[in-house]
Amino acid sequence: MQEKNVIHIKYYESPCGRLILGSFKGKLCLCDWQREKRINIVNNRLKRTLKAEFKEGTSDVIEQASQQLDDFFAGKRKAFDVPLLFVGTDFQKMVWNELLTVPFGKTISYSEMAQRLGLPKAVRAVANANGANAIAIFTPCHRVIGNNGSLTGFAGGLDAKRMLLELEGVS
Repeated sequence: MQEKNVIHIKYYESPCGRLILGSFKGKLCLCDWQREKRINIVNNRLKRTLKAEFKEGTSDVIEQASQQLDDFFAGKRKAFDVPLLFVGTDFQKMVWNELLTVPFGKTISYSEMAQRLGLPKAVRAVANANGANAIAIFTPCHRVIGNNGSLTGFAGGLDAKRMLLELEGVS
């Protein structure tokens, strides 16, 4: 029987909620909120796609991610350089890579994001891909807002989204 791959996981207490950090083969594959039923969907997608099991512990990339999160929440970091591993469909990966281009302190609407991707009618699909993002904060889905400037659904909850945007100076 083939041995399962391992996703190392460690919990991180952020000022806006508990996160689970996960690494796989030297890359961060998980930084997600420990709330709502969606966590099982994300965790199961990672386990299934990577043919892996979670194992509590740490890794160099988790320690690097933790330090960068500490710096971010202390107002000392505006960008991250942790190696990321996106686990999802090609469309989801395209959306998540586009998220990486949204600068610190700026927001974009789902509609604008769909336009940037050359898929102006795919607003709902873009929103769903944002919702499936397993690497919150590092892949800044919190910077995506409604067309009218409203805060919309967020895995960490709207209070966490508001806190992240305020931390970045977005009012």
